[in-house]
Amino acid sequence: MADVRSEIIDGVGVVTLDAPERRNAFVLDMCAETAAVLDDLEANPGVGALVITGAGSAFCAGADLSHLGGSQHEGLLAIYEGFLRVARSPLPTIAAVNGPAVGAGMNLALACDVRLACPSARFDTRFLDLGIHPGGGHTWMLQRIVGPQTAAAMVLFGQVLGGEEAERRALAWRCVPDQELVPVAIALGARAAAAPRELVARTKATLADTATIDAHPEAVQRELGDQVWSVTQPAFVERLAALQRKISGSS
Repeated sequence: MADVRSEIIDGVGVVTLDAPERRNAFVLDMCAETAAVLDDLEANPGVGALVITGAGSAFCAGADLSHLGGSQHEGLLAIYEGFLRVARSPLPTIAAVNGPAVGAGMNLALACDVRLACPSARFDTRFLDLGIHPGGGHTWMLQRIVGPQTAAAMVLFGQVLGGEEAERRALAWRCVPDQELVPVAIALGARAAAAPRELVARTKATLADTATIDAHPEAVQRELGDQVWSVTQPAFVERLAALQRKISGSS
């Protein structure tokens, strides 16, 4: 039985970790399935964004590290792939955090471009509580999102953030009622999916690049080539003409 399922709604690939009996905890097979599902969705030109969520009452309760195989090094890298594959996606990604996101499950949420949470969400690093060092780039991702003090409070002092507190700390972009979580995530994803696919992918790559740039002039140069490319594309010409018709009141 597959541990990961997907569907396409309004141009958005909705990926659901579907192992509620273990609270969607990662095992090696689930990590491989996640990568395969993303490969299929990204190969579909009708998919312009991704939503990641969990079945049942949990988002992802970490990883089962009891079956790493003969090499702990290689086994851990295979577990990491469950969320690093999401981080590498050229499509915009949204985590719809519907319950506990623990350890590697929190890494999955951090790997997404935007996190939406519901009041029952729980962002819990829990590595030190389990006697294990953080892994998968957890400290790097978390500090970039919430800053060093909140990251230290969570990683070193075991502070757990619920959905509403996660919104206040900018760990989640919004906290919405539980029953609205996935629909809101899909509606958000559909906005990106409605734009030209390559343009969105290039813009996502630019966001990653300019995050490491300190000077405005360098950022101007980084964006220039892609903006020049975009104004030569048929989608820009068509959308500009449609806007001009709308402004002039012509049909």
